[in-house]
Amino acid sequence: MRQLRGQRRFNPFIIVWGILALIGFGLIAVVAVRQPLNFYDLHIAAWVQSFEADPLTGIMVFFSTLGSTKFTIVIALLAMALLFFALQHRIELLFLAASLGGAALLNKLLKLGFQRERPFAHRLVEETGFSFPSGHAMAAFALYGALAFLLWRHIRPRWGRILLIIFSCVMVLMICISRIYLGVHYPSDIAGALLASGFWLSVMIGISQWYEGRHGRVSGYR
Repeated sequence: MRQLRGQRRFNPFIIVWGILALIGFGLIAVVAVRQPLNFYDLHIAAWVQSFEADPLTGIMVFFSTLGSTKFTIVIALLAMALLFFALQHRIELLFLAASLGGAALLNKLLKLGFQRERPFAHRLVEETGFSFPSGHAMAAFALYGALAFLLWRHIRPRWGRILLIIFSCVMVLMICISRIYLGVHYPSDIAGALLASGFWLSVMIGISQWYEGRHGRVSGYR
């Protein structure tokens, strides 16, 4: 589907959000590096973990598994198959791949740069690697944020769009909480990851809207 040149314009709010996300990440990073065992991380984590129960642990392990690299790739591939075969939208495949791939690469660079150790107490599962920022949280925000952005314009009913946003938020929230509950991340790892991934997603959305405006098309063109 095509639109006239200039009909879809770049949204300056994306730039504002990207700048705010970057500033917010910087502030959290300073706290995470200078005070790795700070009051807020310890008390918020203790509160989340106070709800520990066998049925809830199973639910948290399930959502944590959904946020793993393997399942994130599987979900992304299924989404790409839908976009390509059902909707026949090919450019959107590049947007989704770049959003996820860029977030993954950014996460690895940030982990190597900050090298924050993971929580050492109350671990319900074992994890390796550095803690800040959370890879699960960054991947979840990039995946479900990108899917919400792409599918929004293909869903016409208001109730469908509301369900899309609710589903995306619930998935990101549950994956993030599961990492704190299982004792493998501090809350600031999660907050920093969401802001870092939000910054990257805003960059990708900005590029997408700039490209669409330049070529006078929506991102769903073939």
